[in-house]
Amino acid sequence: MDKLYRDVQSGEDKYRYEMDYPCMGTCVIINNKNFDPKTGMSPRNGTEVDAAELEKTFSKLGYEVNLVHDQTVDQMVDLLAGVSNQNHRKSASFVCVLLSHGDEGVIYGTDGSEKLDDLTKFFKGDRCRSLVGKPKLFFIQACRGTDRDRGVTFDADSTDGQMLQSIPLEADFLYAYSTPPGYCAWRDKEKGSWFMEELCKMLHSFSGQLELIQIMTRVNYEVALHHESSSETPGYNGKKEIPCITSMLTKDFYFPKISD
Repeated sequence: MDKLYRDVQSGEDKYRYEMDYPCMGTCVIINNKNFDPKTGMSPRNGTEVDAAELEKTFSKLGYEVNLVHDQTVDQMVDLLAGVSNQNHRKSASFVCVLLSHGDEGVIYGTDGSEKLDDLTKFFKGDRCRSLVGKPKLFFIQACRGTDRDRGVTFDADSTDGQMLQSIPLEADFLYAYSTPPGYCAWRDKEKGSWFMEELCKMLHSFSGQLELIQIMTRVNYEVALHHESSSETPGYNGKKEIPCITSMLTKDFYFPKISD
């Protein structure tokens, strides 16, 4: 298609990302389930459910999806470096989804860990010129520590013109984590992770209607209120989770409406 369908009001808006591009862009999904025994990491059973639903969701949003499985650190670096070197001038945005084990500031390949910054740096303004001024969205399902959120009970109510500009290298990034720093992330071995399940649901329900941060706030609500761990393992039962959004976006971003 020559132009993306607009589901929000037409007209120029300096506070909204331009969507008049031939395509939405590339979506890279790295799904790491099995790990080298030397890492001490167990298989991430259930992650295949996340990967399949994410592939379907972002394809329906108009992205060209590249789904890969069980990547080593070097393979992850090479993949993202290669994608950053592509010409994205006809793309409205870029999406990367990382499904793996992790710790604060790091993500695991099948053979060891890598700093998250060393994977995202390829898309900064000085490295990927064709994505300058466009949203670069990273959705990360991984632990960021070992703490487990025990939750707390509460009483709830029922009721510009063309001109040269300078832009920060870190601008137009969004990092949506499954959990805050220091905490582990939860994943059902049959249904997939809480975060990715609700992310896909909310994208299906509200794309084309709500701006991205509003959608992510609804993801937070659903994960926080409607999920709780159930386990016979001491210290693992009745635990909660709240996703964590870090945004350096400079404008509102609207996905196109999903038509089922």
